Amino acid sequence: MLAISSFAYSQTDEHLSSFNMVSFTYKHDKKWMAYLELQSRSIEEFSKPDYYEVKGGIGYNIDKNNQPFIGIGRYGTYRDSKFYQEELRVWLQYIYSQKLGKIKIDHRARAEKRFFYFPQKDIADNTSRFRYRLALTLPINKEKVEPNTFFVNAFDEIFVGPNAPTFKRNRFFSGIGYQFNDYVNTNLGYVWQREFTASGNRNLHFLYVGLNFTFDRLKYFETHHIPIAD
Repeated sequence: MLAISSFAYSQTDEHLSSFNMVSFTYKHDKKWMAYLELQSRSIEEFSKPDYYEVKGGIGYNIDKNNQPFIGIGRYGTYRDSKFYQEELRVWLQYIYSQKLGKIKIDHRARAEKRFFYFPQKDIADNTSRFRYRLALTLPINKEKVEPNTFFVNAFDEIFVGPNAPTFKRNRFFSGIGYQFNDYVNTNLGYVWQREFTASGNRNLHFLYVGLNFTFDRLKYFETHHIPIAD
């Protein structure tokens, strides 16, 4: 990751930024779950956060392979240490999971409605966006992700929308993680993000650190939820 970021920096003005996340998953029973995520990013400078997210929602397990989810979140962006953009976002998503040997494959489709407010200009706006993510998780030292398991994971996600350019973003993640016990896991990885705009394209590079907590009311522990860069 350091070699990639150093090469990118030497070729352009791109640099390595930080992407930090902590999440809490509450499993009420085999069907219902609630989710909360706190996130910060330093897009312009590695040590100076200039973007945050607070989001969550409720999911329902139709079975072990199918889960619809409804979510809501607040997102803030700073420029030159001043609050630049506020966003309220609501979304519907569907996750279909399957197994290929030891590999767990997750297909996630999401439809978002986004409401923006720019306080410096006192301007409001809104738009829609649609996302598809293909994610893979492979346990290393065990047959499945359970306590004391190392795992590797990766995903690629595309973002599209109704306004030009239609293709908004492509995000790729690759990382390694560890499931400490039934309640806690962590993930460390690299995120590459290509953004497409009418004025030009840019690449973002992130060092990702995630810490995830799970509370299972009935202690089924049939599966372990591993949220990743979102």
